[in-house]
Amino acid sequence: MTRSRPSTVPCAWASSQLEPTAKAEPTAVDVGSYTSPFLDFITNNPTVFHAVDYVSSRLKQHGFQRLSERDPWAGKLSRGGKYFVERNGSSLIAFTVGSAYEPGNGAAVIASHIDALTARLKPIPTLPNKAGYVQLGVAPYAHGLNKTWWDRDLGVGGRVLVRDGNTGKIETKLVKLGWPIARIPTLAEHFGAVASDPHPNLETQAVPIIGLDNSDSDSVIKAESFDTRPSCLSGAGTFASTQPPRLVKAIASELGVQDYSAIVNWELELFDPQPAQLGGLEKEFIFAPRIDDKLCSFAAVEALLASTPTDSSVLKIAAVFDDEEIGSLLKQGAGGNFLPATIERTVASFVSPPSPFRFASPYVANYQEYLRAGTTTSIPDLLLQTYARSFLVSADVSHAINPNYVSAYLPLHAPRLNTGVAVQADPNGNTTTDAVSTALLQCVAQKCDAVLQVFQIRNGERSGGTVGPMLSAKMGMRAVDAGLPQLSMHSIRATVGDKEPGLGVKLFKGFYDYYEEVDREFASS
Repeated sequence: MTRSRPSTVPCAWASSQLEPTAKAEPTAVDVGSYTSPFLDFITNNPTVFHAVDYVSSRLKQHGFQRLSERDPWAGKLSRGGKYFVERNGSSLIAFTVGSAYEPGNGAAVIASHIDALTARLKPIPTLPNKAGYVQLGVAPYAHGLNKTWWDRDLGVGGRVLVRDGNTGKIETKLVKLGWPIARIPTLAEHFGAVASDPHPNLETQAVPIIGLDNSDSDSVIKAESFDTRPSCLSGAGTFASTQPPRLVKAIASELGVQDYSAIVNWELELFDPQPAQLGGLEKEFIFAPRIDDKLCSFAAVEALLASTPTDSSVLKIAAVFDDEEIGSLLKQGAGGNFLPATIERTVASFVSPPSPFRFASPYVANYQEYLRAGTTTSIPDLLLQTYARSFLVSADVSHAINPNYVSAYLPLHAPRLNTGVAVQADPNGNTTTDAVSTALLQCVAQKCDAVLQVFQIRNGERSGGTVGPMLSAKMGMRAVDAGLPQLSMHSIRATVGDKEPGLGVKLFKGFYDYYEEVDREFASS
């Protein structure tokens, strides 16, 4: 029988080797205080658009200034400042600039993904009534529509583009129909083999029902035929006419839109409306949808809020990306240029002149003054220095040990719940973890009194991917993959420990607080 015990990694380096510092001691993290806010975050923000909007509001409450990618940043950034920028309404990067920051200094980066498995409405989801049922055309996003989505209450939400009747401008509005709208019914086992097919046809057998309409009950049943009418989306008022009428009515009512023709388009998806909740005899579990990976995203953002740029000489960055579950290759994904562009624009805003004659930075009056100060380093060289002096924590949930399948796990590499973040190792490059990056995070964990676990999958199985390898490779940045463990990954509802959100904040805040100090031990690594 395989025996399991916590897979913890001790730090082998003594903190006594560090030079004394005058910095104020970082404040401790109250792990339990993050449980209830995380439950509310998951319950109230069912789509990636809602989640990013929530993060944006949270940052504004803490004094972060919103930047636009469309505007110049020169002259807008200052040491000690706090900023964030969005892309597509579904990805966001927040960062603070240390009060002692100088161009070319490093960055402490935590990157996660904030998208989750779901099913998206097709461009024209209207379907002919079938046997008295109104159905909705949807398509799986990643592994959405798997069997855990069947026989579940499903809500509908997302973003809607609405044209303002007075200004003519198109605005984005968020919507969520939080009551159960849809359901994918299974076939009773009495129907034999077709009911137990492990590979159902997702196009024809995983179609949600959203209502009843027996108006055709007296009609002669006809064989299904392919609708060859043109799929036209152009023209005023056309979009609403291509959508299920009762869904249009419900969405418009929720948004207070009276003229349906004002709805230009929308991006809607199904979600589990059942609230996230505590479970277990002593409420030591969290049962919730969309944990992968709003959990690490939540912890990263809260850690940044709990840290401070005071007395820091680096950039502290929390990035939450869309599209990780489908490969990260879209503009809002980690495979795009969002993170490197944000870092590059930040560095350049402190040293790069907007013209040959004048610097935009409030700290350097003009280029000639910059040169007279004895600085001859070029902008590209400063960026390369920044990347070389930086460190990335690729934060994505890991696999907690399942007591019913202990033999599926690699002994001594099976994380437990309510214990701590797990470093994710993979010798085939599916994660960024190596000895140096693990050692650095070990020392961070020691300084903030956090437990660090480790996960690696058994030989013959493929580890899941993360945003780490693509970001690390793109920027040449040292990196480690580390995430909070969960049960039932990619199920519509998963399980974590009730302390998981706070344990994530504890380690991630420790990373922000102690990175500069620890990095000095690894300057040549």
